[in-house]
Amino acid sequence: MKLYTYFRSSAAYRVRIALNLKGLSYEAVPVHLVRGEQRQSDYCKLNPAGLVPTLEVDGQALTQSLAIIEYLEETQGGPALLPADALGRARVRALAQAIACDTHPLNNLRVLQYLGQSLGVDEAQRTAWYHHWVQLGLGAMERMLADDPRTGAFCHGDQPTLADCCLVPQVFNARRFGCSLDAMPTVQRIAAHCEQLEAFRRAAPEQQPDAAA
Repeated sequence: MKLYTYFRSSAAYRVRIALNLKGLSYEAVPVHLVRGEQRQSDYCKLNPAGLVPTLEVDGQALTQSLAIIEYLEETQGGPALLPADALGRARVRALAQAIACDTHPLNNLRVLQYLGQSLGVDEAQRTAWYHHWVQLGLGAMERMLADDPRTGAFCHGDQPTLADCCLVPQVFNARRFGCSLDAMPTVQRIAAHCEQLEAFRRAAPEQQPDAAA
């Protein structure tokens, strides 16, 4: 397997965690988002959206982080990333999508670049934009986790799931942009617990081969 990735991409970070939790080896191919390598024609043949991650498997290019992780869940061994029961799976998917669909898309690199380069929004205003949407999204996540008895050491029970693969990268980015998480003790507790695991540590941005560059 070959993973096209960028060390600070939340979406690629999710897939790296999942691959590690499954015990799968892969070749990392860095795609430098700030330099615009994702828009080069060769890469866009693999991923027409010009985004990361892309996972190449048996000559096929898979895109979209949640779809990639669900593919791994359906085809690979290792610990399950979705619960056995339908209600549990629905809850974990809802938690994951609260990050991947409702929170992250408003704050990824291309949105922040568009705000600054095309709309003339200054850095302070972009930071305020980021903080608003992250605190709204992670605040909802906090309530979903804190108010549900199915929350355990992880987002759902006492084993990491798809939801944790999404939560940890979003918390990393929130910290990077100086976003306060003081009102989110459950989110912080779960993220800290995940970050103690080898699979999460090896997936962290600072551990990636392109981090130094």
